[in-house]
Amino acid sequence: MKKLLYIIALAITFSGCESFLDTESYTKKNTGNFPITVADAEQMVTGIYSTLSAAISNVHNTHFYVSELASDDRFGGGGENDRDMHGLDHLMNTQPNRFESYWTARYQGIYRANTAIENIDKVTGWQNDNQRSQLLGEAHFLRALFYFELSQMFGEVPLVIKTEAENLPKSPADATYGQIAYDLQQAIALMPGTPYTSVASGHATKWAAQALAARVFLFYTGYYGKSSLPVANDGGEISKAQVIGWLEDCISNSGHGLVSDFRNLWPYTNEYTAADYEYVTDNELQWEGDGNKETVFAVKFGTLVDWGDQYVLGYSNQYNLHFGLRSNNGQAGTFPFGQGWGAGPVNTALWQAWAQAEPTDIRRTGSIINAETDLDDYIYGADAQMEETGFWQKKYVPITAYDDGNLIPSYAILKDAAPSDYQLAHTQDLVLIRFADVLLMHSELSEDATNLNKVRARVNLPAVAYSLDALKRERRWELAFEGLRYFDLMRWHDAADALAAQEGVAIKNKGVDTQMKGFGGGYRARFEATGGFWPIPQSQVLLSEGVLEQNAGWGTAADEFPGW
Repeated sequence: MKKLLYIIALAITFSGCESFLDTESYTKKNTGNFPITVADAEQMVTGIYSTLSAAISNVHNTHFYVSELASDDRFGGGGENDRDMHGLDHLMNTQPNRFESYWTARYQGIYRANTAIENIDKVTGWQNDNQRSQLLGEAHFLRALFYFELSQMFGEVPLVIKTEAENLPKSPADATYGQIAYDLQQAIALMPGTPYTSVASGHATKWAAQALAARVFLFYTGYYGKSSLPVANDGGEISKAQVIGWLEDCISNSGHGLVSDFRNLWPYTNEYTAADYEYVTDNELQWEGDGNKETVFAVKFGTLVDWGDQYVLGYSNQYNLHFGLRSNNGQAGTFPFGQGWGAGPVNTALWQAWAQAEPTDIRRTGSIINAETDLDDYIYGADAQMEETGFWQKKYVPITAYDDGNLIPSYAILKDAAPSDYQLAHTQDLVLIRFADVLLMHSELSEDATNLNKVRARVNLPAVAYSLDALKRERRWELAFEGLRYFDLMRWHDAADALAAQEGVAIKNKGVDTQMKGFGGGYRARFEATGGFWPIPQSQVLLSEGVLEQNAGWGTAADEFPGW
């Protein structure tokens, strides 16, 4: 029986064997005639990567978006009708199939990875063993990444590691993490240890797999109270010492490193904007660009984006649009920070705690916009902005520029010939793993301050002795707004307290002063009811005919966000 391989769009459910898996075709690619050549293998692996963009086309239902808006460092924001944003912040639901598109994209990616792993040995004509090993290693890496994101989002999920369709229940966390560990172990062993510059930008490397293994180890052992990471297929376990060794290999041999100035990581220092932005000229900053040496793994974006279908929309960095300033702002008065949907206002408590703990830390003003001091003409309550604080993040946001005296919605229009459209023009990489995180994970696992202090030295802060509290603070400052904070709080078991502390913070709703409050019993109650995990799409539960059970804390009227 040959299976059809739809390279562009593969659908997957758990409701039984679907017809596309049983149909023989002589006009489409199938496992009888594909893959055969090296080009086929490359196309097959590219198809796995493309599902990263598929998820981002519906950006407000994704892992990164959840981690940002659900964390204690940001609120939901948006307008008065943007209930999805508010619901994420308050750990409440807004629609029964809220995460359907994300769930589907991740399982599409897993299906494609399974297909590649099962079929890559049919290929002949490899230039050398490393060529095959690199592509197979990337497939294992991506399957691990997809299952890790699903596990952080939903807790226990169906574990699908072959292409045959099955109606599967949730897999125990130990089994899923065992599979993640196995895939990363394979990826590390397979991908050659060449400097990252030898691999096409945006592709996984041995170094990215080592770093992801550390992140998986820290979350699994922290959240579930374990001392080691199990490995599927009777692979034993991965110890803390082994993960430390992988990180030391990455640090010493990958070619990755810290860029000279933390602020040069972010596009507000780009050459097309810099001359008109005093903060950049006064500090002599210059953007290091996408794919710089600090980027260990990133999702790439491009200019092949339009409104033709939702999938193509994912070729633009829609996070930038969502985190932009709501209309009436985002123009010349807020240069160089452009227009968007107003998601994720920064919690005032972060600004204050940071100033108190590290008053000279350049990362604070390098990461956060203070509307009172940084913008010429900021309008509170613009377009019915909700949960507003006057603070916004600077890392993933539209960055405008002037072209012959005319304000344009993104520097990428000049740099990359991006569409001249404020909703589509964003090409900035979404960095999922940064080298500074590698250094901080090594410090946390080894309980040694050496690499933590390298991160501090870059921003001219004095060395400190190692403590878990010092490590936690450093991760909060260095990695703010990079999709890690919420899951850090979960694994440290700090989430209930940190989220509850949001209640009472001063905000503005539609320009009117008020205070942040909890819903559904409050932040603490919602976290304790759910364990920090999110609802499985109800459509998937129904398709499984009861095999797949809804997560705790979801599925009743009490879990629905009631609105302000």
